[in-house]
Amino acid sequence: MIFEIVIAALAAVFIYTVIGFVPGTDETSVLLPITLMLVLAGASEVIILSFFISAIITLNLINLMPAILVGLPGGVMSTPMIESGFILKKKGLSATVIKKMALSAVIATFISIIISLLLANALVPFGESIKAYSKYFFVAGAVFLSLISKNKALCLISIIPGAILVMALRHLYYAIEVVPPTKNITTSFFIGITIGPLFVSMISLLNKESLKEMEVKEYDNVILPESEDSKKVKLTKEEMKISVLSSVIVNFLFVLSPVGLLILSKELIGKGKDETISHTEKLVGMGAIAQATYLSGIIISLFGLGIPLSPAAIGPGAALFEAGDRFKIGNNIHNLLPKETFIITVLISALIAAGLSYFLITRYAFKITYFVMTRIPHEAVLAVFVSFILLLSYMEAGIINIFGVFLIGLYSGFMNKLGVNYGVQFMTLYASSFIVQIIGGI
Repeated sequence: MIFEIVIAALAAVFIYTVIGFVPGTDETSVLLPITLMLVLAGASEVIILSFFISAIITLNLINLMPAILVGLPGGVMSTPMIESGFILKKKGLSATVIKKMALSAVIATFISIIISLLLANALVPFGESIKAYSKYFFVAGAVFLSLISKNKALCLISIIPGAILVMALRHLYYAIEVVPPTKNITTSFFIGITIGPLFVSMISLLNKESLKEMEVKEYDNVILPESEDSKKVKLTKEEMKISVLSSVIVNFLFVLSPVGLLILSKELIGKGKDETISHTEKLVGMGAIAQATYLSGIIISLFGLGIPLSPAAIGPGAALFEAGDRFKIGNNIHNLLPKETFIITVLISALIAAGLSYFLITRYAFKITYFVMTRIPHEAVLAVFVSFILLLSYMEAGIINIFGVFLIGLYSGFMNKLGVNYGVQFMTLYASSFIVQIIGGI
């Protein structure tokens, strides 16, 4: 078992070190397809869990690099960091703040794991009761996430049409006997929602006017601050306090949007202080929160409940709860892995991923960023994930499902651009059967 954990963790660190340095990649779109491939390929539960935990930790740590060094978001979670990173970059402090953020994120990793395991263990006795009412939780979750989003009315209005679209496609497949009525198509629809914004952007290139607007005549010039001395960086007492408190508090807010928590922390941390100190503290806090929100959301939902009740579990971690014919609510890693095995897997995976990622960031951030940005085309990374999506869609329900996923992608991408976030759309997908049943009975 230990050998499997180590190999899976190392594989995740390698893959997501490369992906994490590519600017503009979305966490869900790069985590979900590969995790899903592992699940459907028949990998053991230990390998799947180890790979995923290591992937989260590595991606969240490595995604800091493009944001601070280049001023481009490595992923959605690093977008709120751009402003502070740019200000400190102009002051020549990029190398220092990267090391501080990495250290803060590593501290947050282990604080979050310990607290979320304790919280999850406290919720275990209520797990079966919660599962019995899961459909109500998903509807409530969609409504709750809508109400805390910027575009409340739009998100609320989108719930019923989204549910109808999902159920219409499912029943179309049943009617033409592509899949049996007992099979619930969910996984590929998750993928469709995930690639929505990307797919809409790609389709828009077929419009001549849109293409003309996107064309550029010159390359962007990006300056990388080459400063990778071996000098160790420590957190100040205030930075350590921010890192620890942030890591603890967000565990109790695991059902809230990770990006929302980052934006909130940005407003609260470092107020009224010197500009350099303020923005350094903001980034230290955000580095901790980015790591802690994902880990707590996954661990509490998976270890304690067995159902996805956090944005991290609903999005990037969806394949751990429902995937093809292998995982279902009531029969997934929560049920299949003993508690002791789960805890050991998480701790070893976290140790490997955090240790290696921290080493790479503090020693080779400039070299790896330069290599990825000059040698690995962004288009090549996107092409790999589009290929995964086509394959997974075909595996679940044949050729027609490829076009079904495209339809879901067009709808979700359009709604996403209008302001309907992933969380609302994923919750709607989970609750679609119940929502349509209620609407149909009125």
